[in-house]
Amino acid sequence: MAVEIKNEKEKVILVGCQLHDDDERFEYSLDELASLTETANGMVVMQMTQKRERVHPATYIGKGKVEELLRLEEELEPDIIIFNDELSPSQIRNLSNQLSARIIDRTQLILDIFAQRAQTREGKLQVELAQLDYLLPRLVGQGTSLSRLGGGIGTRGPGETKLESDRRHIRRRIDEIKKQLKTVVSHRERYRERRKRNKIFQVAIVGYTNAGKSTLFNRLTEAGILEENQLFATLDPTTRQYVMPSGFTVLLTDTVGFIQDLPTTLVAAFRSTLEEVTEADFILHVVDSGNADYDNHEKTVYQLLDDLDVTNIPILTVYNKKDVKHEKFVPSTPKSVLISAFDSSDLQQLGTVLQNDLKKEMESFHTLLSPTEGKMLASLKREAILEQVEFREDVEAYECSGYIPREHPFYQQLCNDKEN
Repeated sequence: MAVEIKNEKEKVILVGCQLHDDDERFEYSLDELASLTETANGMVVMQMTQKRERVHPATYIGKGKVEELLRLEEELEPDIIIFNDELSPSQIRNLSNQLSARIIDRTQLILDIFAQRAQTREGKLQVELAQLDYLLPRLVGQGTSLSRLGGGIGTRGPGETKLESDRRHIRRRIDEIKKQLKTVVSHRERYRERRKRNKIFQVAIVGYTNAGKSTLFNRLTEAGILEENQLFATLDPTTRQYVMPSGFTVLLTDTVGFIQDLPTTLVAAFRSTLEEVTEADFILHVVDSGNADYDNHEKTVYQLLDDLDVTNIPILTVYNKKDVKHEKFVPSTPKSVLISAFDSSDLQQLGTVLQNDLKKEMESFHTLLSPTEGKMLASLKREAILEQVEFREDVEAYECSGYIPREHPFYQQLCNDKEN
């Protein structure tokens, strides 16, 4: 007999504290929190905000607002109350003592979404490590509230039994995860080293979450990975071959989306995954041109790239979703291209622009190859940007010119031919 399982959404009240005069940025931050809540299968029934010079050290919002929140709780009966900043252990304890609904913060919500999205063993381990690092100092802060977590937003990942266990058990589990991750990370590093030895040019796609990175990645590589109009639809990095207009083949990697106030525990846990970006030869920075806050999205991505010490890798900005471009959109960098990932002519244009940018990172060559050097010619078509191939009967050889990465095995030979 089939049993219908109802996946009802939890009712959520959002609480934000505005510390600055930038109303537009604060409103967007709350809208983003609402989107995160929806992604985690929650339904926002009310938003409460307060302007303060600084957050209240004991309860985040002031005493009057806590009383107002109590009245709202009685009226709306929410399952959960989500705060728009990271709460301290004492703030969680004090709020939990006064309110009946579960109390979580923005960080725990993001961690929860990552727990839903992780597919690979490495991703699941990384999320669990980040959640346990977050929970450890808050065990005292949440007190008895831990025993009444019965599932729902903010409770996925490590699971109820781990949340109820003591600090020693959690520390032991953290040590176990770190050991397991060392093994997984070493596999990833060996894979990266093999790619480097093979001298394959690597391009990483980065950008704010929901900018359209996975859609663009799928259109360029026909990879077929998940595309959703949700935050953090992609969590585990995926690498595929992408053939450029000239035939030059690169490895394209789709990475996890960035977000404002990305929890430091996540940045630390996902270090090995984010190193896919640090090891790239070139970066495509995808920006949603239809989002009103696109400028802050760009700044957030650049800040995180700085945190990862990614400063010397060339970047091409790809302004995506031109069909729904925001009315106030203005490109912030001349080194950019405006496209729609669903437009094939735009993708061709992107390939051409990317190829021209890659040429600036390579060395030009001009050489003659005899008909017996067919293997080398085939390699150049795949591993270099070959602009001219013409058979010259007067010398019975192929005249070839183009651009080649400086790390390529043929680089020295071709440059010597050019000098001669």
